Amino acid sequence: MQGPLRRFSSFLALAAALLAFLALPAPSAQAAEVLLSQGKPATSSSTEGDFSARSAVDGDPGTRWSSTFADPQWIQIDLGASAEISRVVLDWEAAYGTAFRIEVSSDAERWTVVHQTAAGPGGTENLAISGTGRYVRMYGTQRATAYGYSLWEFQVYGTAGGPGGDAARLLSYGRPGTASSSQSDQNCWECTPARAFDRDPASRWSTSSTTGWTDPGWISVDLGAPAQIDKVVLQWDPAYAKSFQIQVSSNGADWTPIYSTTSGTGFKQTLAVSGTGRYVRMYGTQRATPYGYSLWEFQVYGTGGDPIPAPPLPSDPANPPRLVWSDDFDGAAGGRPDSAKWRADPGTGPNNELEYYTDHRNAALDGAGHLVLEARKEVTAGSSCPRDPLSGSTTCQYTSARMNTGATFQFTYGRVEARIKVPKGNGLWPAFWMMGGDFLTGRPWPYNGEIDIMEILGKDVKTAYSTVHAPAYNGGGGIGAPYTLPGNADFSDDFHTWVADWNSRGITYSLDGRTVLTLDKAQVEQTRGPWIFDHPHYLILNLAVGGDWPGPTDAGTPFPAKMLVDHVRVYQ
Repeated sequence: MQGPLRRFSSFLALAAALLAFLALPAPSAQAAEVLLSQGKPATSSSTEGDFSARSAVDGDPGTRWSSTFADPQWIQIDLGASAEISRVVLDWEAAYGTAFRIEVSSDAERWTVVHQTAAGPGGTENLAISGTGRYVRMYGTQRATAYGYSLWEFQVYGTAGGPGGDAARLLSYGRPGTASSSQSDQNCWECTPARAFDRDPASRWSTSSTTGWTDPGWISVDLGAPAQIDKVVLQWDPAYAKSFQIQVSSNGADWTPIYSTTSGTGFKQTLAVSGTGRYVRMYGTQRATPYGYSLWEFQVYGTGGDPIPAPPLPSDPANPPRLVWSDDFDGAAGGRPDSAKWRADPGTGPNNELEYYTDHRNAALDGAGHLVLEARKEVTAGSSCPRDPLSGSTTCQYTSARMNTGATFQFTYGRVEARIKVPKGNGLWPAFWMMGGDFLTGRPWPYNGEIDIMEILGKDVKTAYSTVHAPAYNGGGGIGAPYTLPGNADFSDDFHTWVADWNSRGITYSLDGRTVLTLDKAQVEQTRGPWIFDHPHYLILNLAVGGDWPGPTDAGTPFPAKMLVDHVRVYQ
């Protein structure tokens, strides 16, 4: 009898234990690990050719980043918010790193090493790590080959919302600001404190040119209520601070520093800070130039305050994008451009050009699916142009065509495409480009932004140019590059297709399917100045004659000269 009773007692104990286990609360589920890096802004210490940093975070295993052939080199990703990072995958090309570090940072200035090796094997490395940060960097110190460092993909996995992460929001937008002084003259009109808090990267605050080019100089913002400050973003004009503090205050009178530096870098600085206050101030104590202090943007992020919701940022194009606007120029020979799509832009041109643009008299369909923009040698009575070197006259000696979609179609982001054949001849200047729509409502160039997709000089039809222009980089200082066709071909021989893929991360230009230039927004902000192209633009086609860049015509310039356009399309 003893045995069965013991077995029954053991059964009761087991049952009780099972019931107790079932009564326990379920263990909390861990947040799922996700890919955080794809499509995020990426920058690098250098770039070999067109192999830009963004190609390592685009999700395409057939594109890559590659550095110059030197040590050290790095590539870093801005995840957009703080994250708990659990894994990094490096898919190396043959040019890999033997010795490298994986580092994380909250501000892209102070880095913490979370993985280090001196015996990297190349290939695909799947690295388990543990760290928190908004920025993740591969920092290579020894190359495995004579070439540089090259990654097909740089993937960061983890969970979003680490300290200072998703809960933080922009607190300073539209809030009232004050400053030690403000500039208002022909060089910086009404550059008041409000300009630094309007989330408009083409407007700025600057200290007064008559009283404010001294130390110290400051600008502050009233957040409307006490706030916990997690991050400050400063987008400097060339007049930046070498030494400055970020300070907070509860009353606008008594200030506490929460960040201090004596080696300010200018351009864009993203500062991880921690402090509480209703007021936040940039207090500059040493200027980096003989000029004053000037900020395009002063953004404060955190929780609390009394934030004014900023307008939503534009959405990126769909993937794959869809056709939203097009003109294939079908129609009878002699027909004018479609007035529902294009409007003539008559008058004289800028840049000391020599033509007079007519009201569509120089633009017509050819009946074979092309638009023809025609430059002619003909005088426009009563007009005024720079002196023509051939005739000596200041009456415009040439006519041509310029047209745009400003009144019919404006858009933000997309794949912009045109197939064009250009003319050859000294002084000719065909172009396909875009202007910021606010130019039509009074904002002067270059504050509206200009995106040049194709420009060619008739004196050198082997070379094309793509460029962007903004307040901090314009004219001869615009950001762009020349490129050529393979072999001995030139652009006047046949049609060629130019494309600008434009989104919130930058612009990638291509010619006949070959990438010729990549402009990375984050890299431009950190090295040249504010990126001002995240707003509606419109399309422009024109054929200029003469001007500062192409130079004048000569006796050998053929007239009439014809620029042929097969199609223009926009995908979003």
